[in-house]
Parts: sequence; C-alpha cells; structure tokens
Amino acid sequence: QVRIVESGGGLVQPGGSLRLSCAASGFTFSSSGMSWYRQAPGKERELVAFITSTGGTTNYADSVKGRFTISRDNAKNTVALQMNSLKPEDTAVYYCKANRFGLVGSWGQGTQVTVSS
Repeated sequence: QVRIVESGGGLVQPGGSLRLSCAASGFTFSSSGMSWYRQAPGKERELVAFITSTGGTTNYADSVKGRFTISRDNAKNTVALQMNSLKPEDTAVYYCKANRFGLVGSWGQGTQVTVSS
C-alpha cells in the first residue's frame, strides 16, 4: 500500500519561509524520482520541483527557481521542499508525488500553504 503524507504547510507573510515535508512508504523510495506539485484555486496542478532518485539532479519551475529547494533523505524515506521569499502567488495546496507512479495514482492529500499579510 503506497502512502504519501505531506506536512508543514501553514500561514506565512510575504517574504517568509516554510519547509514542507513528505513521508513516503509502500514502495522502494530510493529508486523513484520525487516531485512537488501545487494547485491554486481555479488553476491547474503545476509541477514545482523534481529530484532524481539519488538526489543528484533537481529541476524547478521558473516561478520558484532561486527561492525553493527540493531535497531528499533516502534513509528516512522523506522529501522536503524549503520555500524562501514566499509570495502571495505561491498560495496553493502542495502535493508530493512519486514519479514512478505517473500522474494518476498515489497522490497524498496535500498541505495548504497560504502567503498573506
């Protein structure tokens, strides 16, 4: 049984920081690339960041490049998203995804990030 649990969201002022965490189980975590997606009200789900299975390569959406950092700890089956210099347009529900399962299945319930003054 694949399980994805996101946490760490909350309310933060513009310019602030949050660190999201994703705990994964039910598959060989160390063999799967991992991604963070987000979905804002009225918008489609958007890929935010990706990290390869070993953590050797990362990629970011242009909108977050230089502000967000994705990382993973294969010994703990966790993925993190450090978000700095947050903007109101970063407000969304953030989801952690195991790339090996594609875009249809094995989504967690997400964690809400709200950036507002």
